[in-house]
Amino acid sequence: MSLNAAPRQKFHPGQVVATPGALESLAASGQSPAEFLDRHLRGDWGDLDDEDRELNDLALLDGSRLLSAYTTARGRRIWVITEAVGDGGERSSGAVKEARQSNREGP
Repeated sequence: MSLNAAPRQKFHPGQVVATPGALESLAASGQSPAEFLDRHLRGDWGDLDDEDRELNDLALLDGSRLLSAYTTARGRRIWVITEAVGDGGERSSGAVKEARQSNREGP
């Protein structure tokens, strides 16, 4: 095994989309959605507290919703969310979203 090999994905995100606001924030910071999606898929949950990290770790086992939060190079908050489908442990879709696009504290 190469020391430079990237860690493997922990799950499949389903179809991934990015909101216009997220794309604008990422472009302004010179970053791409793939950078944050890759971290999310590897289980790097970003700027979450311990409780939310634990919920994500459990979600890897039971197939429920996954959430990661990151900060761009320009200080904008980005969420990467992978939604669950039913109780079968499958995930249908993922989204890269700018945090201010929501009217709540969380996604």
